[in-house]
Amino acid sequence: MSQLGKTVEPITPKRKPFQMNVFALLFGVVVAAMILTYILPAGEYNRVEVDGRTVVDANSFKWTDSSPVNPFDMMKALHTGMVEAGGIIFFVLIIGGFFGVLSATGTVDVLISTMARKLAKREKLLIPIMMLFFAAGGSLMGMAEEGLAYIPLLIPLALALGFDTITGMAIVLLGAAAGFTTAVMNPFTVGIAQGIAELPLFSGIGLRLILFVVVYLVSVLFVYRYAMKVKRNPELGFYGNYNRDHADKLLQSNVNLTTKHKLILGAFLLNYVVLAFGVIKFEWYLSEIAALFIILTIVVGIVGKLSVDNLVKNFTSGSSALISGALIIGVSRATLVVLNQGHIVDPMLHGVSEAIKHVPGTISVIGMYGFQTVIHFILASGSGHAMLTMPIMAPLADLVDITRQTAVLSFSFADGIGNIIFPTAGTLMAALAIAGIPWTKWAKWVLPLVIIQFVIGLIAVVIAHAIHYGPF
Repeated sequence: MSQLGKTVEPITPKRKPFQMNVFALLFGVVVAAMILTYILPAGEYNRVEVDGRTVVDANSFKWTDSSPVNPFDMMKALHTGMVEAGGIIFFVLIIGGFFGVLSATGTVDVLISTMARKLAKREKLLIPIMMLFFAAGGSLMGMAEEGLAYIPLLIPLALALGFDTITGMAIVLLGAAAGFTTAVMNPFTVGIAQGIAELPLFSGIGLRLILFVVVYLVSVLFVYRYAMKVKRNPELGFYGNYNRDHADKLLQSNVNLTTKHKLILGAFLLNYVVLAFGVIKFEWYLSEIAALFIILTIVVGIVGKLSVDNLVKNFTSGSSALISGALIIGVSRATLVVLNQGHIVDPMLHGVSEAIKHVPGTISVIGMYGFQTVIHFILASGSGHAMLTMPIMAPLADLVDITRQTAVLSFSFADGIGNIIFPTAGTLMAALAIAGIPWTKWAKWVLPLVIIQFVIGLIAVVIAHAIHYGPF
C-alpha cells in the first residue's frame, strides 16, 4: 500500500503463544482413559489384607469380561474424583483460608520486608538454604502437600529480592521434590515400599544419601541459574498472581516486627514442630494436619486482634483464591477412577510384569523404572503407588534376579520425579494455582530438570543392580 509516496507495510498482529487450559488438558486425559477401556482387555488381581493394608496378590491375576466406561459414566467419574480427592481438596482450601487470615494481620508483609532487607546483599543464599530446608522435609517426613503452606511466603520474598514467581515456587516445590525423590527416610514411599517388599525399614540408606546430595545440588543449580537470569533482566521473569511492584515496596519498607507479629510467627513455627512430631511419631496425615491449621488460624486471629467477622471473611477469601486449584485436583483424580472402572490398571501391571521376566537383568531394571514412571502418571500418590505396584514388583524382582531394594529404588525415583511435572499430581496443580502459573508454562520450564533427574535415576538403578543393592 502507498501513502504520500511511501510504502506502508501492513501491520501483522503478533500471534499469542499457545496455552492449553489445564482443565481442558485434564479432561482430554480422562477421555483418553475412557477410550483405553474400549481397547485394552480387562483383568484383575485379588487384593488381600497385610498388616492393615490392602495389597495385591501377585499370583492371582485373571482376565475378566471387558467393562468399557461409557461417556456418561466418564462424566460421573469427574464427581467421583472430586469425592475421592476430597481430603487433599479440603486441605488445600483450609491452607488457603489460613493464609488469608495470616495476611490480614500484616505479619506476612512485615516478615518478608524484614527478611528482604537483611538478604538484600546476600540474596544468593536464599535458594540453597531454603531448598535444603524443604529437601530435608521431603526426604525425612515426606513433605509434599505440607509445602503448599510455604508457597505464599516464599514467592513474595523471591520477588522482593529481584527474582520471580517461578523462582519462589521452585524453591519450595523442587526443594521438597529433591528430598521426596531420593527418600532417605520418607515414610510414605520408601517406608511403605520396603514394608511390602519385606525389607528392613529404611535399609539401604547409604546410596539414598548420596543420591540426595546429587539431586539436591542439581536442583539448586537449575533454580539458581534461572533466578540469576531474572535478577539481571526482570522482563525474563514470570509473575503470575503476584505483583512485582508490591514486592519492591516490601524491600524499601521500614516496618519492623512487633510483639504481635513475633507471637504469630512463634505460633506458626510451633505449629510446624508439632506437625513434624505428629507425622513422625503418630503417622499423622491430612486430617490431623488440617486440624492443626484450623487451630493455628484461630490462634492467629486472636493474637492478631481480628474480629470474628473479619476472621471468617478473610478465611473464606483465602480459600476462594484456591478454588480453581482444588477443582483441578479432583479432575486429575478422575483419570484413575475411569481406569479402575474399566479394570485396565491391573492388566497394565500384568502385561509389563510378563514382558520383563525374560530379558537380561539390566534391561529389566530399566524397564521396571520406566514402567513405574508411567504408572505414576496414572496414580500420582506416593503411598497409593507403592501399595499398587510393589506387591507385583517385589516378587517380579526375585524372578528376574533384581534385588528388592533396587525395585524399591526404581519406584521411589519414578514417583518423586513425576510429582514436579505430571498434571495428574494434585500437589503440583495446587501449587501452580496458588502461584498463578499455567501448567504448560511450568512444564516447559521444568522439563530440562526432569530429564536430568530421570537420567540420574536411570544411572542409579543400573548401578544398584550391578552392585546387588540390598540387603536383598
